[in-house]
Amino acid sequence: MHVALRPRSGCLVLCLCLSVLTLLLQSLWVPIEMTRDEPAGRSPEEQGQRGLGLHRLALRLEALNTQVQRLSRERDITHLTRDDLNLLLQSFRQDQQGLARLMERELKRVSQRLDQLSRHHHHHQTHTPTPQYRHRSYTGPNEECEVPMDPAYPLCAEKVKFLHARWQADPCYSFYGVDGTVCSILTYLSLIEDFCPPHQGKNVSVLPWHQKPYTYTEKSEIRTTLTPLYEVFSNASGSAIDFIRTRVERMSDRWIQAGQGMRQSRNRTVMNQLKVLLYPGALSGSVGQRFEAMVNRGGPLGELVQWADLSACLTILGHNLTFSTSQQQLFSLIGAAPGRGSCPIQRPLTFDLIYTDYHGLTHLQGAMGLAFLHYQCRFRILDSFGTEPAFNLGSYARSRGYKTLWGSWGLQPLQYMTMFPHTPDNSFLGFVSEEATRKEVREEELEPDSYKKDRIAVVYGKQDYMWKGKSQYIGLISEQLETHATVYQPAGHASNLPSFIKNHGLLTQEDFLRLLRRAKVFVGLGFPYEGPAPIEAIALGCVFLQPRFHPPHSSVNNDFYKGKPTTRQISSQHPYAENFIGKPHVWTVDVTNETDVREAVKAIVHTEVKPLTPREFTCEGMLERVYSYITHQSFCTKSAPSWPPERALRIHLGPLGQSCVSVCRQSSHVCEPALFQHLNTPAAFTRLGIGCSSTAKEANHLFPSYSPWGRHCGLQQEPLLFSCAGSDPSHRRLCPCRAYLPGQVALCPDCL
Repeated sequence: MHVALRPRSGCLVLCLCLSVLTLLLQSLWVPIEMTRDEPAGRSPEEQGQRGLGLHRLALRLEALNTQVQRLSRERDITHLTRDDLNLLLQSFRQDQQGLARLMERELKRVSQRLDQLSRHHHHHQTHTPTPQYRHRSYTGPNEECEVPMDPAYPLCAEKVKFLHARWQADPCYSFYGVDGTVCSILTYLSLIEDFCPPHQGKNVSVLPWHQKPYTYTEKSEIRTTLTPLYEVFSNASGSAIDFIRTRVERMSDRWIQAGQGMRQSRNRTVMNQLKVLLYPGALSGSVGQRFEAMVNRGGPLGELVQWADLSACLTILGHNLTFSTSQQQLFSLIGAAPGRGSCPIQRPLTFDLIYTDYHGLTHLQGAMGLAFLHYQCRFRILDSFGTEPAFNLGSYARSRGYKTLWGSWGLQPLQYMTMFPHTPDNSFLGFVSEEATRKEVREEELEPDSYKKDRIAVVYGKQDYMWKGKSQYIGLISEQLETHATVYQPAGHASNLPSFIKNHGLLTQEDFLRLLRRAKVFVGLGFPYEGPAPIEAIALGCVFLQPRFHPPHSSVNNDFYKGKPTTRQISSQHPYAENFIGKPHVWTVDVTNETDVREAVKAIVHTEVKPLTPREFTCEGMLERVYSYITHQSFCTKSAPSWPPERALRIHLGPLGQSCVSVCRQSSHVCEPALFQHLNTPAAFTRLGIGCSSTAKEANHLFPSYSPWGRHCGLQQEPLLFSCAGSDPSHRRLCPCRAYLPGQVALCPDCL
């Protein structure tokens, strides 16, 4: 009877068979003498050739077994492709005849040797002195190589042993010349991975992927055109790319005008033109397919807004951009070796900066081998909600209970770039707030001397589930304002919205901007959190009305934030709008209190509010900010950061239980993690008049801090743990605060 197995089922059965066969062969290979007194360090030559062929057979099967297991494990992430199966079947075809002959020969030899071993068992139990070797000798066909015991390369022997058993698990080893012999492994580990000393007299000063590529000295010049960016986008397609391209085109006049203004500015250092790779990993592979499917159904667009504005910003600043959403193209661009990413890249990384996201970071790690750690200082991670230092350092996160799905990469916290300046441990990248230009509105809507609005409210929420439980709240608003919605409605599905809602369906961005220009109020439902739309509504003269959260939402009590690498407590739907803008543009209310909601809406209706765009959300502000980051932020040197300068530091000792974020905000400053180095000394406590009975240095994200009980002063031992976040009832945080420019929180008066 013929049974047809699906590829996935077939691989699982094959994996099980190979595992059993490998274990059987490995158990047969271990000579009886080795179970007692024979020294484990003896070479195959000293032990005789018994078992050598069988050992190779076991290793070959083990490698194939590993290959099947890896494909099997990946089935939940990416379906097995035809190429995967063809590669696996090809490996079996190559070994099929040899394995059959070797199996027959070795089983016959095992049978003969069992008789000999039983007759000589007593003789081999006799104890003999074990010589002390400074190296281990391996032999094979026409080879005899020694694994050196060099103190400068302490992991050499361990890596040789690992590759001797696993070199066939990833084709990249064969690509670099490994053929299973110890000589080839030693050559690889000295020339490519630097785990072993130079092999056979080869003098290698720099690994191939460490070498510096040709340095381009072309200077960046502020551009007044986005044509180079359109050429970059011409090679990509899909709904997400269409959204990005359309947004850039719609805002091109504003970008060009901002570039012209920056070109005329004299407060600018000329930079070298950088080669920059933009790789939104969330748009690649199966994750990208799901994201693409949501773009036209009311899905989240905040990340796409950032990618569009970042690409336009870097283009205007004069840098050389490459944009990719293909994982396969990424591997080609960075020079990944053929295989599964166990080996370093083939050449030095040619990009000065790589902007990616958490998904892209995983793709890079899976393609670069050891080179990932070598070049990680060049990565910039677009991370909407932020990553706090306690979650970023893997060993610390695991030992202190901060381990989550999204953290533990060990980057400099400032390499993470957020959508809003809510996490000062990270860099605030931001975006540009859209405004309705003359091309987007009818002439009769243009009233330069007036900001007249219709008595309408537009609700912020493009999908049905966001409205659940909000009917009473929306009903109170509709008593005074005609209420509109832009909720996506699939064909044939009945609307679950209240009957008094006028739903326009999912609008294009241009039509949505026109609607906001007419509206008096933009109504938040509580979700989505911290998106760009409220900032754009405020820029068009709307008042943003949003729910207050009591208790605040966090990873402790909210499913959305659960697992995210932050301890932030969100007091409202949009904390930036609440804290940095506030009334009369932003009203935060208890939506369960009818009186509170009615009075807020009444006050809003009778208040004339002009459009407001904070400078940090204009093209000029984003250009200024990104230019400063590229000019001053350097994570590829071991020296302490020199920007912002020490003169910007304002030291504050916080009360018990407050984070430095709160401490600095109360003094109208912001916490600046790059300045921690200047107060992480006993002298800083003395300057504040604090007498320390004891001072200790340890890795603790709350340090530097002071504990009144016992007058204990704590200093930070691990620079990656310098953290503006983090609080504890028993600690008074020592905080590095600084002033900031009006409307540009990322920069201080002394920073430019």
